[in-house]
Amino acid sequence: MTQSMLRARVTRVVDSQWFQYTVVAVILLNAVSLGLESYQDELSDLRGRLLAAEHVFVTFFVIELGLKFYARGAAFFRSPWNWFDLLVVSITLVPTSAEYSVLRLLRTLRILRLISVLPSMRQVVGALFRSLPGMGTVISLLLIIIYTAAIMAEKLFEDIAPQYFGDLGTTLYTLFMVLTTEDWPEVSDAVTAEEPRAWIFFVVYMVVTAFIALNLVIGIIVTAMEQEVNQQRWADDQELELEQHNEVISNLGALTAQVERLTEQVRELQGANGNEERGPAH
Repeated sequence: MTQSMLRARVTRVVDSQWFQYTVVAVILLNAVSLGLESYQDELSDLRGRLLAAEHVFVTFFVIELGLKFYARGAAFFRSPWNWFDLLVVSITLVPTSAEYSVLRLLRTLRILRLISVLPSMRQVVGALFRSLPGMGTVISLLLIIIYTAAIMAEKLFEDIAPQYFGDLGTTLYTLFMVLTTEDWPEVSDAVTAEEPRAWIFFVVYMVVTAFIALNLVIGIIVTAMEQEVNQQRWADDQELELEQHNEVISNLGALTAQVERLTEQVRELQGANGNEERGPAH
């Protein structure tokens, strides 16, 4: 078997659905194993088994990346997800004794490999990165609104509720709590007890921030998600067309080789017939 044939076979294995399901299953088992390590004191008899399982997981992930690298060649490093997988698995190979407790904690990053393995999760992460420019604009608008509201609230409620609006920093923190709906009724009650009309400020602030600005963020993420799905669908269509194109070229090459062989056979037959015809004349 030639190297190209072996690489083609490995590529089919790596791209197969059962291989992807196997990787997902091993990652989930690894997540369960890492969770059980928290109960080593109560389940001391599992310590040896968990250590053996850790070696099995490490070996599997190294072999998996090795197969992908062999199948893809230099193209393996063109994918940022492959770089992510390589980094996470490389951390696994670092010694994990007690003095390397931080590195032992980093082993839990292997669970994040589910993101790189599952296409749907990759699309979600891609959509988040795609939405960052738009989210930056909305967040800037939200910060301007909060800062403006903080200046107004400090001037209006500084004497009424100094524990919430005593200075600009405290006011910003208070309005952030109101934005997250964390204990905001207590803040509102403390102010409206002295100034009944203060509810107007809080209602307007909640509507502008929580119901408008945050919904804009959600809208941007949803739009980016749709764009990511459409781009992935376009990439899949392009890959399918490329495969069909390569298949057509391969078939044409095979047909050309057959035509050349047939042409050569016809020439040989014509040459043989010509020799037979010239033979009796002599």
